[in-house]
Amino acid sequence: MAPMTLPPGFRFHPTDEELVAYYLDRKISGRTIELEIIPEVDLYKCEPWDLPDKSFLPSKDMEWYFYSPRDKKYPNGSRTNRATRGGYWKATGKDRAVQTSKAVVGMKKTLVYYRGRAPHGIRTNWVMHEYRLLHSASPTAPSSLKDSYSLCRIFKKNIQIPKTKEAAVENNQSFGDEISRGREAEVEDENFNTSS
Repeated sequence: MAPMTLPPGFRFHPTDEELVAYYLDRKISGRTIELEIIPEVDLYKCEPWDLPDKSFLPSKDMEWYFYSPRDKKYPNGSRTNRATRGGYWKATGKDRAVQTSKAVVGMKKTLVYYRGRAPHGIRTNWVMHEYRLLHSASPTAPSSLKDSYSLCRIFKKNIQIPKTKEAAVENNQSFGDEISRGREAEVEDENFNTSS
């Protein structure tokens, strides 16, 4: 399905509850969705900067939504594989509950994209909110499918420009430290590779 033509002024700004209780629940249970505006993309086979082109909604809001199959890191495990060819998505903070007025229906996880390989990856401004379904509203939805898909919101954070010189110096110092730590890790990796 190609990007669709939408009327002027159309905006897609669903709440967390709408993303889980309507879109994700209907996708997993196989029920119809009034307007198919969220494509299915294996997010872990794509780099984040390639994802905007895969969206059905060309957005000036710089947010993109996708259904993604949940790929397991180990065949019999529950951990999700979040590595791409050029980097990996790393979870930050605790999962947060998504609830309707009646009950908790899902969970929301925040992830940040890092270039390179763990633990020496370099943090980027790409952020993902990954939603997963806990309880389907559909009585016919097989419980085994609730982990088959997640719904993800992808966006790129803007870099904050400090207003004072002191803040600018502080930010440049911490950014420089992060870069130098990344370079030190690269040198260690190079030394490790040559000595083995």
